[in-house]
Amino acid sequence: MIKKFEKYYQKNELFAKTDKILLTVSGGRDSVAMVYLFKAAKLNFGIAHCNFQLRGKEADKDEELVNDIAEKFQIPFYSIIFNTKAYATEKRISIQMAARELRYAWFEKIRKENNFQFIATAHHQNDVAETMLINLTKGTGLSGLHGISIKSKFIIRPMLCFCREEIDDYINKNNIIYREDQSNTDTKYYRNAIRHQIIPELEKLNPSIITTLNKEATRFFEIETILEEKINSEKEKCFEYADDSIKIYIKRLKNLNSLKTYLYYFLKDFDFNFSDVEDIINGLDNQAGKTYYSSTHILVKDRDFFILKRNEEQIVPPIFINSFEEFPFDSHLINSLDNFKINSSSNYAYLDADKIQFPLILRIWATGDFFKPFGMKGSKKISDYLIDKKVSIIDKKKIKVLADDKGQIIWLVGYRINDNFKITLSTRTILLLSVKE
Repeated sequence: MIKKFEKYYQKNELFAKTDKILLTVSGGRDSVAMVYLFKAAKLNFGIAHCNFQLRGKEADKDEELVNDIAEKFQIPFYSIIFNTKAYATEKRISIQMAARELRYAWFEKIRKENNFQFIATAHHQNDVAETMLINLTKGTGLSGLHGISIKSKFIIRPMLCFCREEIDDYINKNNIIYREDQSNTDTKYYRNAIRHQIIPELEKLNPSIITTLNKEATRFFEIETILEEKINSEKEKCFEYADDSIKIYIKRLKNLNSLKTYLYYFLKDFDFNFSDVEDIINGLDNQAGKTYYSSTHILVKDRDFFILKRNEEQIVPPIFINSFEEFPFDSHLINSLDNFKINSSSNYAYLDADKIQFPLILRIWATGDFFKPFGMKGSKKISDYLIDKKVSIIDKKKIKVLADDKGQIIWLVGYRINDNFKITLSTRTILLLSVKE
C-alpha cells in the first residue's frame, strides 16, 4: 500500500518529497489512513481538523482522536470550531455547502500562514464513482463526469489510487483506530443513497464498477481537454472583451453547429446552466432588452449582440439637493462671462442659474421621463433619445437625471441638458456642472 501510494504521488507529480503538506483530517477511516501513509512515507506534514458543531459530543471525540494522532506522531495540529448552522442561515445555503465553504477557506488560511505548499484531502476511487453518479443523475456536462480531479491549484488528492476496500484492509491490518460518523449510513443524504443503494446494485451487473467508473472518468477528462481547445477557438471568434463586460455576437453564434453545447461551455464559467442556455437560444431573434440572470452575471440582448456582465445591480437611492453647495459632482457658479469658453463635451452642463429652483433630485431615469434636448424644438422621451444615441441596454440602467421638484428634467447627466435651462445672452449667472469623463 505504501509503495503504491509513493509511486502514485511521484508519477503524477502531486508534490515533492521536501514539500510541506497540510492534511485535512476528520477522524474517519479515509483521512486517518492518509495520515498513517504520510508518516510511513516519511513526508513533511501537518494536520488540520474542523469541528462543525453538528454532532454534539461525537464531534468533540473526533477532535480528541485527531489531536491524539498528531501528538503521537509529534506533528503540527490545527483545529477550529465553526457555528455551521448560523453560517448556513446567514448565507441561505445548505448545511453541507456551509461546511464546505467554511473548511476550505480556513484550510487556505492555515496553508498561507504556516507555509504549507499544498492541502491534501482523503478522497478515493469510491468518492470519484459516487460523484460521477450524483452528477449524472442531477444533469451535468463532461466536467461532471470526470468526477474529482487529482489536483486543483493548492488542493491535492493523493488517495485517489485506492478504493475503499484497500483502505479498509490497510486500516484493519495495522489496527488503526478511527471514528465512524453514523450519519454516513443515513440514506436521506444523496451521496449515502448512491453509496449504499445504487452502487451495490451496479456491482451485481459489474463487480468492478468502481474501477470501471474511474477509468471512464480519466477518459472523460481527456475528451474534455480536446473539446475545450475547439470551444476556446470558437469562443475567441464570438467574444469581444471590454473592461467590465463582454459582447457576444449573435450572427457568429448562429453560424455554429451544435450551438447549445457551444453556448453552454461559453457561459458555464458565468454560472449559466443548460436550461438557461436553452432559453437564451430560444430568444436569439427576440427584440433587444431581454435579460437573463445567473447567480453571478446578467446577459442582456442588444441589437446585434449579447452583453455579458457581472450582476452588480443594486437599488440606487435618489439624492436630494437643496442648495448650490450640495451637488454630488463638480459645480461652479460663474458670474463673470468675460473670456468665457464652453467645453463641448457632453460631460459638462451649462445652465442658467436663475432658472434653477431648489430642491432638486438626482435619480436613475425612469420609463416615461421626457425632456426637451438642447437645440431641439420639441420634447422627447429619454428612452427614445438613448435609443437614437445607441446606448447599450446595460449602460442605460446606470444613467441618471437631474430634475426639479416639479418633475422637469434639467439634465440627462453626461448626455444633454434641457433646452429650457440653457444659457442665453440675458443669463447673469451660469451654473456649471461636470462629471468625470
